[in-house]
Amino acid sequence: MKNFDVKMLDTIVKQTMEAVEKGKNQIFDIYEAARQEMENVKRDVERVKQETINIIFQVDELEKKERRARLRLMEVSRNFRVYSEEDIKEAYEEASQIQMQLAVARQQEITLRRQRDDLEIRLRSLKNTVDKAEGLVSHVGAVLGYLGNQMGSVVTQIESLQQKQVFGSRIIRAQEEERRRVAREIHDGPAQAMANIVFRSEVCERLIDTDMERAKREIKDLQEQVRSCLKEVRKIIFDLRPMALDDLGLVPTVRRILDTIKEQAGMFTDFKVLGHEKRLDSYLEIGLFRIIQEALSNVVKHAKATLVSVRIEFRHNVILVIVEDNGQGFDTGREEKNGEHFGLMGISERIEGLNGEISIKSEPGKGTIIFVKVPLQ
Repeated sequence: MKNFDVKMLDTIVKQTMEAVEKGKNQIFDIYEAARQEMENVKRDVERVKQETINIIFQVDELEKKERRARLRLMEVSRNFRVYSEEDIKEAYEEASQIQMQLAVARQQEITLRRQRDDLEIRLRSLKNTVDKAEGLVSHVGAVLGYLGNQMGSVVTQIESLQQKQVFGSRIIRAQEEERRRVAREIHDGPAQAMANIVFRSEVCERLIDTDMERAKREIKDLQEQVRSCLKEVRKIIFDLRPMALDDLGLVPTVRRILDTIKEQAGMFTDFKVLGHEKRLDSYLEIGLFRIIQEALSNVVKHAKATLVSVRIEFRHNVILVIVEDNGQGFDTGREEKNGEHFGLMGISERIEGLNGEISIKSEPGKGTIIFVKVPLQ
């Protein structure tokens, strides 16, 4: 490692950043073009939907006129002694004309419905492209931010190629875990809600022509579902990266989380910090925060506890975290056989990524204690 060329590494990193930045700009251009096209298609969909509604009303009116014209023609034909030949001819021509108009209108309705379906399929495809491009821009931006912030320390602090590889693998593992967690939350929450919203909106579309009052009630319910979905999305965005963690560090952020639990869940909380409090490496702080956050989330959702306490102890070369609650507890032996309990598998995977240790003590009716030990080196 003594012959390691740091300047060459610096050059490689800079060139990599330039290439990634160029790729990010290209992806953003694709995103903007797809987004603009999506907006245009949205307008087309709304226009075609309105035209479809109009033609449906027109078909209904023509069907009524056609029925009246046929009845009129039947009446005139049966009473040819009462009506003149001119009356019969006029009734026949009127019925034929209305039937022709009805046939044309029905064909227009079929064409508009097909056009609407094609546009909606195209809109979904464009939305998928926009979402993917937006996600790629976000991921590439994160890579650029990481390279920009860490380049100096990487260049100056590399001690061995092995350490660098281990560090990189841990970061990749942590990133993949975060992506898996977010994907699971989006799939189970907003994605399911939005699928239901799409289904109910189609119901509303059909009800508009038959039952306006019920359609209005369905639309009000849809509004509530959209608000709930938006709330879930905002929560997921907040959970991705609390700003307080970067600005203030682990201890103040955990204290805020406990204050929120106390306010929203009505639960008593206790927080203690032992040893000399200090800022940790970014990957350590975010890893420990996610562990504490997930443990507290399990308490709120499942433990039925009235008190939860968190203790963080800073030692010379390790940090200890203890999360304890007085909730309903569980049988750890049975859960070990099942392989999972209330997200503890996710906590264990995070501990493994930090080369730490975890111990869980719990019994039914006697609460739960989670011990976490993570090395600082």
